Amino acid sequence: MVKRALRRILPGLADEPDPARRDLGPLADNEAYVPGHGDPSYAVRSYDLDLTLKLAGNHVQGRAELLIEPLVDPLPRLQLDLHGLKVTSVTVDGRPAKHSRRGDRLTVTPRQPLKGGQESLLVVHYSGNPSQVRGLDGLAGWEELDDGLIVASQPHGAPSWFPCNDRPDDKAAYRIAVTTDSGYRVVANGSLVETRRRSSRTTWVYEQPEPMATYLATVQVGRYDTLDLEPGPGPDGLVPIRLHYPAALTRQVAAGPMMRHRAMLNTFTEAFGPYPFARYDVVITPDVLEIPLEAQTLSIFGSNFARPGWQQERLIAHELAHQWFGNSLTLGQWRDIWLHEGFACWSEWLWSERSGGRRAADLAREHYRGLADKPQDLYLVDPTPQLMFDDRVYKRGGVLLQALREHVGDGAFFAFLRTWCERYRYGTITTPAFVAEAAADLGIAPDWFDPWLQHKTLPEWGS
Repeated sequence: MVKRALRRILPGLADEPDPARRDLGPLADNEAYVPGHGDPSYAVRSYDLDLTLKLAGNHVQGRAELLIEPLVDPLPRLQLDLHGLKVTSVTVDGRPAKHSRRGDRLTVTPRQPLKGGQESLLVVHYSGNPSQVRGLDGLAGWEELDDGLIVASQPHGAPSWFPCNDRPDDKAAYRIAVTTDSGYRVVANGSLVETRRRSSRTTWVYEQPEPMATYLATVQVGRYDTLDLEPGPGPDGLVPIRLHYPAALTRQVAAGPMMRHRAMLNTFTEAFGPYPFARYDVVITPDVLEIPLEAQTLSIFGSNFARPGWQQERLIAHELAHQWFGNSLTLGQWRDIWLHEGFACWSEWLWSERSGGRRAADLAREHYRGLADKPQDLYLVDPTPQLMFDDRVYKRGGVLLQALREHVGDGAFFAFLRTWCERYRYGTITTPAFVAEAAADLGIAPDWFDPWLQHKTLPEWGS
């Protein structure tokens, strides 16, 4: 079975008037990009998810514990995002709470309003057959493979498998426990801390202590062998890297670009600063996938990406770079997606340059010429929901970074990148913060960025 794309490039809507400049004031917020998701009245500090999965029939029985903190006082009720699954009970601080459903919104009303700034434990029991969630950019979330499953939640698919506050700026710690058939391996975010086998069922327990956005939470299940890459030289040479793949792909994986992860990790560590998590896992599915994707502490590739070639290698580098740009540093508003994808795209070019391939400057100019031949109908700083994963967002963001690098010089540029990654480690980022801090640290005027970010027309750039 050939799976659908996990992220899609969609045509734009009818052209809007083309002002010369898009202000960096209040733009489209998350409600415009992912309508009906998230509740800003509270924050989740941790998720503890316990799932029992029957692969035959695609059935889940789940228990979700959410440690929440109200951000308003008092908080009489709150909403969770949950798609399609049946809720059997809800408690708040051990006491039954009223709950009701309307579409994908679960409203919970505690017996007494919750106090602002005081943590409460919300427990939801639920079950059913998980399915993907449709958004403005397409489908996302839980998806069955021919033999196993993947979860690809960007940007709105997390409610397909657990009740959550589905906002990218609401980052939390996670514990994920999955019980399923013993012939399968479960891979989830963070570190594997326990496995328990009982008869024909095995429980896999993962812990992700660093804060994580809901869309990055994932579970991957398949009949996978594993390979631990050898430690290597460099500042992060001891970070565990494990590949998970079907036995039929053993020779292809061993001879292909997946084996370059250690060198890529060292290259990016030198450029961006320390790898932000305890380990990195790579899942290679038996199915063909149109594109790969990253989740926090791991990335997922179809079997087609195990083959040799620059197209495969650049995407392997792209997804690894997201551990810094997207996972450690996470946008607060989906309009700022270039802060993830532009950086990861430019990281492909950096890897090419550092590994003996084409220079980043040459690749950036090639893609600049390609951008010049395409419609000039999006703002990088707010591309619209329909164009948020358009290839022009990726490439224009990457070219911006290369132009900045050449404008200020390598020493200042890479020092700023390391400062940026350290300053916002595990935090939330915005375009205005990036512009202000780059301008201050690099000694350039903030309006240097305007033609790249706030104009539709591609700015002039060196030959």
